[in-house]
Amino acid sequence: MESLGDILKRLQQRNTFAASNYPAELLPAEESEQDRCPICGGRGWVRYDVPVGHADFGKAFPCECQQTSTAEQRQDRLQRFSNMGMLAQVAFDTTEPHGQGTATESRGRFRAAFEAARDYAEEPQGWFTLQGASGTGKTHLAAAIANRCMQRGTPAFFAQVPDLLDHLRASFSPESELSYDLLFEQVKEVSLLVLDDLGAHTSTAWAEEKLFQVLNHRYVNNTPTVITTNLALDQMDPRLQSRLTDPRASRVMDLGAGWTSQSAARIGMVEPQMLALMRFENFEPQGKAEDKEGRETLAAALTAAKSFAVDPQGWLVLLGDSGTGKTHLAVSVANERLKAGQSVFFAFVPDLLDHLRYTFNPESRVTYDELFEQVKQAPLLILDDLGSESSTAWAHEKLYQIIVYRHNARLPTVMTTRGIPDRAKDPVSSRINDPRLVTVIPIVAPDYRQQARRRPAPARRQDPPRRGR
Repeated sequence: MESLGDILKRLQQRNTFAASNYPAELLPAEESEQDRCPICGGRGWVRYDVPVGHADFGKAFPCECQQTSTAEQRQDRLQRFSNMGMLAQVAFDTTEPHGQGTATESRGRFRAAFEAARDYAEEPQGWFTLQGASGTGKTHLAAAIANRCMQRGTPAFFAQVPDLLDHLRASFSPESELSYDLLFEQVKEVSLLVLDDLGAHTSTAWAEEKLFQVLNHRYVNNTPTVITTNLALDQMDPRLQSRLTDPRASRVMDLGAGWTSQSAARIGMVEPQMLALMRFENFEPQGKAEDKEGRETLAAALTAAKSFAVDPQGWLVLLGDSGTGKTHLAVSVANERLKAGQSVFFAFVPDLLDHLRYTFNPESRVTYDELFEQVKQAPLLILDDLGSESSTAWAHEKLYQIIVYRHNARLPTVMTTRGIPDRAKDPVSSRINDPRLVTVIPIVAPDYRQQARRRPAPARRQDPPRRGR
């Protein structure tokens, strides 16, 4: 029995422009009949009818009509096909590289995404995903990529995912001017596909299956694809998640988490006042130290923190009494990584445990699992004042789970503490004292906030870390 798709495709053939040498069916451009090329239907590019595995399979080639058309005409044709609308005016040259935000974190993230997007537009390879909250500039950068590719002669199709799925549903109608099969194939095969707002569509089994078919086809063929989403990748269909996170084929730029509640986002943020006041540039390496040892430990801590900020590898533990500059250096590391566009989760340990406890509350807008996984898997985690939390079995178990996970995964971590436990068989102690992963920098200096006076060097204790403040 002939399928519905075959029937619609047969009916559509009466309105399809294609020559025998160029059998690929292409979207009709919005231009007059006499101006439309009989070979490409006004698209400006064609696909050859070659078997799967051929070097030219799935590739777009300029049509013969492009040899006689002007650059202005080609650009106009590409923009009509691209479905860009008002976004056709967006360009990298007219975009502020630091975005419109005022916070150091958002500006750093946008700058990193801007530079990565501009590089991708010059030579599109694989997938490029922009993740973040509404208003962070995802769609703007995606449109700039599409427009730059069209300037270089590469066809691009821009579609908001909910609208695309609506069009696919409508194409099942016999009255539709474009068959479902034709539209579906065009979306799968176009040289550059931009899917805007992935995750904003109604999540039905049909919609999820259509998206997977499109993206899986482009993934298998390594076809350039740009995706924007305000969802966390781990909240997506596991099949899409595995492809979006494949480092061989996809790059993900995070412009700011919009997928957690305000309270969850705040617990992981560095306060703007701290970012403004605590930088490497204004750290005083001599501090209040009157002796050579104190000055040397401060200088060593500054050097180690700067090195870690350039290339976060392993764990950095800053050990010293209150007021010796540990938090200043940890926040300075966060400053540099945020400027580079990396996500940073910063938490004062007692506050973090309070938030984790609160998420057990049925009224909490954030689930415990969501916040706990965010802490465990953060690209860079900074735990400030470890050891000052209340000594309960629950608190010890939560810290143990976080530290063991990050130790096993070798995830970059910075800790500040007034004392490191050194008890035998203590699972937290054994990991913090692992010299293969952890660099411990002791700071022997007086409190910055007090008058200069000598302080005894912090020692690795045999008893549990000091509790309370």
